[in-house]
Amino acid sequence: MNVSMVDSALPRFAALVDDYLLIWVLLSVSIGLIVPSIAVLTPLSTLILAVMIGSVSLTLAPERFQKLRGRVLVTILIVQTGMPLLAFGIAHALGLSPALTAGFVVLGAVTPELVTPTMTELSGGDTVLATVVLIVVGFGTLVLVPGVVTLLLGASIAVDPVLIVQQLFLAVVLPMSLAVAVRSRWPDHIGVYDEIYPSVAGLMVILIIGIVTAANASLVRDSGDVLVSVVVGALVLNSGGYIAGWFISRNFTRGERIASTLSVGMRDFAVAAALLVGASFPTSATLPAVVFGIVEMTTSAGLAKWFRRQA
Repeated sequence: MNVSMVDSALPRFAALVDDYLLIWVLLSVSIGLIVPSIAVLTPLSTLILAVMIGSVSLTLAPERFQKLRGRVLVTILIVQTGMPLLAFGIAHALGLSPALTAGFVVLGAVTPELVTPTMTELSGGDTVLATVVLIVVGFGTLVLVPGVVTLLLGASIAVDPVLIVQQLFLAVVLPMSLAVAVRSRWPDHIGVYDEIYPSVAGLMVILIIGIVTAANASLVRDSGDVLVSVVVGALVLNSGGYIAGWFISRNFTRGERIASTLSVGMRDFAVAAALLVGASFPTSATLPAVVFGIVEMTTSAGLAKWFRRQA
């Protein structure tokens, strides 16, 4: 296959991924539930996330970081700190058990989901802003998680800083730094495929949600009646975050507003689940994180499609 044939096929690939992303995500979730053996690919998750972040970051010319507005960043960070309070209120209103309540509180307190920059790029938002929010909140999690859990639940959850820092470094900081350096060194060659990089990242989103769903398929299936309440709670927390991010950004640019909406509404369910397991909570405490992951991947894909249409 020659270069011209590849170049002509790439736009078709991009359109196939971008235009039908929501359908692909729903299909991936379904396959994960039906074929849980896909969970064997879980060790590849960090690599997939790194490819996803790296692909998006290839579109980030260094000068885009210079345009980041401090007031916008601070506003989003302030609203982020209110998410565990919202999560606690939701769990309390639903009458959930202490373990499930802890699951929601930790979910609200952790960093935005690692795919947030990807979904921001696919939505036409400010990817630099979403990436910086992700990194800053990630390090703030080291203080925020034990603080809010102690305040709201009366017992501290042990936070493993190595877990969070390692995930941020391997899946976000390292691939982003390499991609921005490559973009800076060869801007013309890399810029030729700017329309393709978000689609590659979108493909990684499809893969990762299928793997996560498969890895937790038995937990979802065995949850019984409580699953309905957890699904409702996840939907309210996710949509509540989107609404808060959209409301506080009404004076931002369109790109900043999209980044704000997704950064506040999306939570890193994998980190939340890992922290709960590390703190020796019952397995059921991770259910809110698992369900939320499926919910947010689906809703963010739908939002990306809506934002593109509005543009």
